[in-house]
Order: sequence, then structure tokens, then C-alpha cells
Amino acid sequence: MSRPTAPTYKTRNWPAYNEALRRRGSLTIWFDPAMTWDAAPTGRRGRQQTFSDAAIQTCLTMKVLFGMALRQTTGFVESLLRLIGLDWSVPDFSTLSRRQKFLKVNIPYRGSQGPLHLLIDSTGIKVEGEGEWNARKHGGPKRRVWRKLHIGIDEQTLEIRAAEFTSNEVGDAPMLPELLNQIPADQEIGSVTADGAYDTRKCHDAIAERGAHAVIPPRKNAKPWKPDTAGAMARNEVLRASRQLGRTIWRRWSGYHRRSRAETKMHCVKLMGQRLSARDFDRQVSEFQIRVAVLNGFTALGTPITEVAG
Repeated sequence: MSRPTAPTYKTRNWPAYNEALRRRGSLTIWFDPAMTWDAAPTGRRGRQQTFSDAAIQTCLTMKVLFGMALRQTTGFVESLLRLIGLDWSVPDFSTLSRRQKFLKVNIPYRGSQGPLHLLIDSTGIKVEGEGEWNARKHGGPKRRVWRKLHIGIDEQTLEIRAAEFTSNEVGDAPMLPELLNQIPADQEIGSVTADGAYDTRKCHDAIAERGAHAVIPPRKNAKPWKPDTAGAMARNEVLRASRQLGRTIWRRWSGYHRRSRAETKMHCVKLMGQRLSARDFDRQVSEFQIRVAVLNGFTALGTPITEVAG
């Protein structure tokens, strides 16, 4: 049996998307002369902070974008401020390292019209250890440390709306309720799409509590659950539909293929570096959140609108 011909797509808004891609290379989008660079007084006893969280996040954004060390980041930001004509002082490398551990990263997002359709995915990212080729060729050191990234993106705007960072011992399914908790309670969630690893009672119950529809394929050996909760009953309906239609037709009918957009977004996260440079866990969290903020900033500049050609 021959495979069906894969459809080809055409970008309808190429001029606008081309301009958005060009603006992603502009350094001016990360500096606003009206931003609060100096920290406001807290009124507490002791030495006050010199730089605001926005200033620290801007410097660390430059570090993440260009893969620089902290000392190089300080010199880079200082030169940019001189070119722009701002007489702001620049935090030194020790200040950046210290503040990164406790930084509250501001992750911007525009929001979507109507109910939110959330796409969930997770993957691992390396922290310590040799690369795959070196480890296979020469053995490499035995110490290889990984972390796990969990994200939920808005299907309409393609922005990351929820993000969690854990150790590699934490599974995928336990983090779905945590991702849903990051969505404001007054935000209506239409559906939550995830792979079969999230086919658990806690996940379905958490989705049902938010009044959303779960698009999660049951496992191949799945059995009906006791219908004692709304999540269990909704999952049994999905299991019944997948058995009657077949898994392939059910995935097409339910729109499960939309989850590939979350995988694409996770690939974009890794394009900013296949490993994390920070060694402390709290600093790694800040580094991951800054990547999320950068990607949301890129997405806000413009995304392609495609349609099937022919």
C-alpha cells in the first residue's frame, strides 16, 4: 500500500513574517529607555539593591541569547548602553550570579481570544556530562546530569503559558496539574492536549476540574476506569471512541496532531542551547524561564500563517 502524498503548505503573510524574523535580530527590542533600571527602595533595614529585577533579567537575557559567560555579559551590556546613549551602570558578574538565584522572571504573553487550548509536552536537557558522540566514542565520565522541562503552549498564539523545571526523577504526568495551576482561575480552558504518558487519573481529574476537554490517547492496553469522577467518565468516553474509530482515525478526529506544535516549541527552547550553563538548581530555573521569556518575545513579533497549497 502506497503512502498518501504529504500536503504542501504556503505562507500567506510572508512580508509580515519576514519583517518579524528580521526584527528578532535587533538588539533594541530588549532595551527600553523608559524601563526602571535602578531598584526602588524597599523600606527595610540593611543595604538596598542597586539594580531592579528588570535590569538583571535584561543582562541575563543577553547571556542566554549569545551563550556568553557572566563577565562577557557585563562587558557586552556596557558597550550596548554606550551605543544607545544611556548612562546606566551595569551590574558586575558577582551581582548577576547572586541575583539569578532569586530572580522572579517576568514572562510576557499576549493571551488569546476565547477559550485557551493548551498543548503539553516535556523533555530532558543536559546540565553536566559529555556529548552523545564523545560518550559513545570515548566512554566519557560517568557523571551525566539531566533536568526536565515541562511546558504548556497556547495553540492560538503559540506562546508558552505554563512552564515547570524539575529534576529527571520527576515524571511527566505529576506536573500537568502544576502547569494548569499557572493558568489564572478566571481563564477558561477549552482543551488540554498531551501524549499517552499523561493518561492518569490525576491528570484527567485536574483537567475536568478546570472544565476542559482532555485530548489524551489511552494506552494500548487501557481498561475502563471506575466512573466515580468526571475525569474518569470523560476518559472512558475517549477510550470508547478510540476503540470504535481506531486510534489513527480518532487522532485525526480529535485534533491530537496539534500537539506537534508543543514539540516544535520545545525544539526552539533547545536551539538556544543543548545544555544549561548554570550549576545551581535555582539558577537553572531562572535560566530556563529566561529562555521562555525570550521565545515569547520572538513569537509576539510575528508568526507565519500557513494554508494548504493546491
